[in-house]
Amino acid sequence: MPYSREQILADLNQVLAGHARLIKNPSRKFMIKSAVENKEAVVAACGCLSTWTPPESTGRSPKDTYIVKRAASADTIDWDSPNNIPMREETFDMILEDAYVSLSQRKNLYITDRVVGADASFALPTRTISDLALTVLFTDNMFRPVPETLNTCLEGFTLIALPYLKLDPKRYEGHLRKMPDGTTSNMAVAMDLDRRIGIVYGSAYGGSVKKLMFTVMNYYLPAEGILPLHCSANEGNEGDCALLLGLSGTGKTTLSADPKRALLGDDEHGWSNYGVANFENGCYAKLINLKEEKEPEIYNAVFHEDHYLDHGSIVENTMMYPNGTYDLDDERLTPNSRGSYLLSDLSNIKESSCSGHPKTILFLTADANGVLPPVSRLTEEQAMLWFLMGYTSKLAGTETGIVDPVSTFSRFFGAPFMPRNPDVYARMLGDKMEQFGTSVYLVNTGWSGGAYGVGKRMDINLTRAIVDACLDGSLSEVEYEENKLFHVLIPTSCPGVSAEVLNPRNTWKDKSQYDERAKKLAQDFATHFDKAYGNKDIDANVAAQCPGK
Repeated sequence: MPYSREQILADLNQVLAGHARLIKNPSRKFMIKSAVENKEAVVAACGCLSTWTPPESTGRSPKDTYIVKRAASADTIDWDSPNNIPMREETFDMILEDAYVSLSQRKNLYITDRVVGADASFALPTRTISDLALTVLFTDNMFRPVPETLNTCLEGFTLIALPYLKLDPKRYEGHLRKMPDGTTSNMAVAMDLDRRIGIVYGSAYGGSVKKLMFTVMNYYLPAEGILPLHCSANEGNEGDCALLLGLSGTGKTTLSADPKRALLGDDEHGWSNYGVANFENGCYAKLINLKEEKEPEIYNAVFHEDHYLDHGSIVENTMMYPNGTYDLDDERLTPNSRGSYLLSDLSNIKESSCSGHPKTILFLTADANGVLPPVSRLTEEQAMLWFLMGYTSKLAGTETGIVDPVSTFSRFFGAPFMPRNPDVYARMLGDKMEQFGTSVYLVNTGWSGGAYGVGKRMDINLTRAIVDACLDGSLSEVEYEENKLFHVLIPTSCPGVSAEVLNPRNTWKDKSQYDERAKKLAQDFATHFDKAYGNKDIDANVAAQCPGK
């Protein structure tokens, strides 16, 4: 018989009560000092902390990330999604038992009580227990302080993080995945959504802690009528909120960092009946090839000079010289080097991280096929469809000549972290668009005049002019023509943008090549939709908006 949540917490509290050195909600300076003294990190020349993880922990381990499959919630999760890997209850309980033993044997245990969510009405109380000071410092960066008044609709969640300990492969044969060499995996990132407990065992990547908690939020919030979104958000001087959704390489971070608009957050938000609220207290940005002159806000947040006890930014898996300076272009450790820093280290933020209902939503895509318009308006059904698809394209390589782009689809622009059945998120977006009069635009930051290798990447100044027109309402006053292949509405004019480039076909020398490439991309959409959503009860009016259909 599986343990109840009450039993789990009682057993866990017994383990904690018997520990000789339990540090509960330590000060930020204490966490920083302990991380250095415990040799979990070293102090860089600027005062931030630098750490390096084992090779298997330089990024998330999606094949070792599980959701416990329980009868009470099984039908609310899309088990056909490759990102939702089921775990048996008894396997989770085995890991839990091992975690209790490991916790009791560690020299130090640290606890932080934080919340995930800036809006106190749906903030998730989160207790993190770890044997590493650096891990709880990471939660201090990424999760928010508990507000004085917490009237949340969500029950608390417990997270146990043992980043450098490993599970016994022999004990977990038949329970955890088989590795390529035939052995059993020794790590697990697992969440039990019903009993409200998660475990990070054997993954030292900071993102494992962050993304586990955001997956949990993305599951709980829809049941409360709140739409979780993997997006950045900012606000204009008139209080107008905008959301930007897009996969890596689409320009989300660059475009959301607008000097004319205050940043709410750059990664995860919830949209309730009262408005939008950031989940986070900080940011977890990629550092590879970061240039101070191009991204001064991020650079300064991570690498500003301060006494190390007053700094607290964490730099993960970045090449550092013996003098404590970094080479951000060196990717020999990993191209996924990261920096965790506080939102308050940025100069232009909205301190509350909350805003009203979004006036505008931008879906960003980097279409390397060069066939999507630089901007198009989406109807409610079209927006739901493009939200489902989460399209961008990646380049297959960098060999001489034209490289065929690879179509990439990540549902809701955050597939690994959206566990519910897809019709739930899509329907909620449509409902909120209708209820609050939100406009949605598709912005292509990719190629024009031809596919990658022939055409050119959209100029950033052109894209910024388009974004400005979307946000200031200019594009709500122009005429549109429907592209019947991709089912989007293309504006006939846009302030600051040549009318010729608005229709991508006009920018190709060989129109027949454009038509051929466009049909190929549309077919990619149709094929993926049928595979991912053919049996998912997607509204027929939404399905009809799929390119190629």
